[in-house]
Amino acid sequence: MGLYDLSKHKRADRVEEINQYIAQNLAAGVNDDIIRYFADEDTYIRKAAYQTIGRLFKADYKLQSAIIAELRKLLVSESDHVRQTTINAAGEIGMMDFEAVVEFFDTGIFDHHHSVRNAVIGSLKKMAEKNPKPTLKWAKKYLHHEDKEIRREICHGLELRGRTHPQEVLPLLEQLQHDKSARVSKTLVHVIGQIAYKRGCLRIVINALNNWENQELVEKALDEIVSVHERYKNFATLTQQQAIDYIDEHYRGM
Repeated sequence: MGLYDLSKHKRADRVEEINQYIAQNLAAGVNDDIIRYFADEDTYIRKAAYQTIGRLFKADYKLQSAIIAELRKLLVSESDHVRQTTINAAGEIGMMDFEAVVEFFDTGIFDHHHSVRNAVIGSLKKMAEKNPKPTLKWAKKYLHHEDKEIRREICHGLELRGRTHPQEVLPLLEQLQHDKSARVSKTLVHVIGQIAYKRGCLRIVINALNNWENQELVEKALDEIVSVHERYKNFATLTQQQAIDYIDEHYRGM
């Protein structure tokens, strides 16, 4: 039975059970229950497990070495779910201590399974949001990787930090403006749009785009910005028309 098939009270009990079993495994130097939860078909069971790892790492200094050692073992599992959950657990830790888990992302970003690589993207988003300095430094070294999927994943992973601190992310995104891969370019345009509709961000985005060289890509980004302001009108700071008016007035290329 999936976690969300349970009542609210029973879900809380189940999560507490996961917490206890994982803590007991780590203290005893075994991993039967950790593997069981990391491999579970229910994504919410796996989420509870990796969040438990993050909480234990933060709460108990004595367990930190054991946690990292266990995650190293799990990262070479044949199970895609286990490797995916391992990366997500590393992401929970990376929000506090990126250096402790950087090796997991250097490995996970090249994993053969998309779910593991997607876990890298998701973890990069939350780490860049909560622990930006080392995370963005790490991301920067992969911006020009020969594999277009790596570049696309890094681009996508910058999205959340860009929504609150666009000035930190836009210089990195700018480095991708001439990327020859359509997948990377589409992701770049998407990320720019996702940044631009947040409070105070449109001005910073337009100021940056004024200095970009690839006018064709910039035009696509502007179209996406306008579209996003309609698609997310219940969440956008400005109306679509206000966004159009701002672009007309401040974008120098039009």
